[in-house]
This record gives sequence, C-alpha cells and structure tokens, in this order.
Amino acid sequence: MTALAPTLQAFFTDRLTHQLGASAHTITAYRDAWRLLLAFTTARTGIAPTKLDIADLDAPLIGEFLNHLENERGNSIRTRNGRLAAIHSTFTFAALRHPEHAETIARVLAIPPKRYDRTQVTYLTRAEVTALLGAPDRSTWTGRRDRAWILLAVTAGLRVSELTALTRGDLNLDTGPHVLCHGKGRKDRTTPLTAEAVALLRTWTRELPGESTTPWFPTRTGRPMSRDAVSARLNLHIHAAASACPSLTAKRVTPHVLRHTAAMRLLDAGVDAITIALWLGHASSDTTQSYLHADLALKERAIARTTPTGTRPGRYQPSDQLLAFLEAL
Repeated sequence: MTALAPTLQAFFTDRLTHQLGASAHTITAYRDAWRLLLAFTTARTGIAPTKLDIADLDAPLIGEFLNHLENERGNSIRTRNGRLAAIHSTFTFAALRHPEHAETIARVLAIPPKRYDRTQVTYLTRAEVTALLGAPDRSTWTGRRDRAWILLAVTAGLRVSELTALTRGDLNLDTGPHVLCHGKGRKDRTTPLTAEAVALLRTWTRELPGESTTPWFPTRTGRPMSRDAVSARLNLHIHAAASACPSLTAKRVTPHVLRHTAAMRLLDAGVDAITIALWLGHASSDTTQSYLHADLALKERAIARTTPTGTRPGRYQPSDQLLAFLEAL
C-alpha cells in the first residue's frame, strides 16, 4: 500500500476528529475537497485512488486541479481557496509522517491562496423586511413557522446552521429573553431577543410539543429543517414578497443575507462594530468592517460632519418642484 491512503485515513480519523476536534462541517468540507482531488487525479493519471502516492500529487497537478475547480466546475475563488486549505492541512500533517516526500510536500504547501475582490454585502431594507415578513401564509402551519424563523434571523442574526439546530431548550422567552446559539467553531453565545420576536415566538411555541430537545423549526415529520429546505422556503417567500416590494427582484437573497440584514439594522441603530461582532459571533471585529463599507447612510453622516463652517449640512435639495424636475433630467 502507498503512503497516501493510510496518511489520509489517519488525518481524518486521528488529526481532525481526535486531536483538533473539528466540527462536522469542517470534516465534510475537507472530505469533499479530497474526493474531488482524487477523482481528478485518477482521471488525469489513470491510477486508482488506493494506488496513488504522495508523489503523484505534486504541485503542478494540484495547480491543474485548482484551475479545474474554477474553469470547469465554475467554483468561486473563495471555494477554490477553501479546497486548497484542506489540501494544505493534510500535507502539513503528512510532512511529519513522511519526510521522504518533503520536497513534494513543500512545493504543494508553497501554493498560495488566490486573491479576489470582496463584493459589497447584500442586505434588506426596512421596507423589504416588512414585505418578506408579510409573505408567508399565516393560515398554514408552515407559513407561521417560516415567519417565525425569518423574524428571528433578521433580528438575532443567526447563521442558517445555528437556526436549524435550535431546540426549545435554547430559547428563553421569559425574563431577559434570549437565544442560545451553538455557533461556528463550537462557540456558544447568548443573543437577546427583541420584543417583536418574543411575541411571535411565544405564539409559535404553542404549536410545538413541550420537550426541550424538540427542534424549534421542524419539518412536518418533526425533524430539523435542512439548509436546503430553509433556502427553498426563503426563495418562495422572496418571490411572493417581490409583488409588494419590487426592489427584491434585483437582489439575490440567501439565508446569510438575513444575517447581514441583522447586522445592518444594528449599525443603523448606532451600535459599534465590536458589539456587532460579539452579537453575530464573529471571531474578529475585522469581519464586521464589511458592514461599515456597505452602509451608505453612515458615510453620508460622516460627510455631513465635515461640511465647512457656516454652511448647512446635508445633500442639496431643490427649493422648487420645477427645479427638482430640471435637476433630475
């Protein structure tokens, strides 16, 4: 047997699971990266995955694989970099076990992640949130459920994985209402709930069984909603809400956009970036800076503070309807 197969098995069973205690999401992402790489290598070399050696996965082949992800599979640069991170992590582990492959491993580890332009975050305006909350059919059980998780997402800023993992025991709707989120990287955090969310969730509670382990937003069979189910239901409601708020048609709204919306609501209310980072469970406040760049109103307020002495702050507004018409031409 070659060195690759036992090394790869040890990486997943020993390194990721026992030593690092990696989450199920991390293990799945790394597994998918290696499944794609092994299939690509077999197609290129004709060697079965069990017979591949570390030397077969040299830097030129890894480079071809990364180009394949972008150009043929249509993956984004962030996805490409994520696959490369999984490969780097495995090869770092392999370097300690197989020094005879040190040269090949060093060249693979020298492959840098690709730079990319960071797009401005997408979020919903107040009018769009109102239209979205009005879209679910409240005469149906699924409509009432969807309205509850949408409101919780845009006020508490939960990730979709946190939302689907919630149970009755994670929410406190009495004194000091809050939700306990089981966040990314096994980091739990407590997020307060708004009065509007508390009122709606109390109503929703009456439709659920009383066990603390019951999923807060279950399917009709009682199982937690999947990520795909949340996305599908959100797309359905966005399409319905677009008739009342046409601006929604120009936006690609995903469950993560609801999280961005919660952050922008906090920013608009004057909450500082560090508090927002704690609210959302960001590992660093640097992640929160993207919301500052997206908030045009915040930038306009900054411009207003820098106006020359003796002038009125704010944008120019025509004093007459005819002048307004001419200005708009």
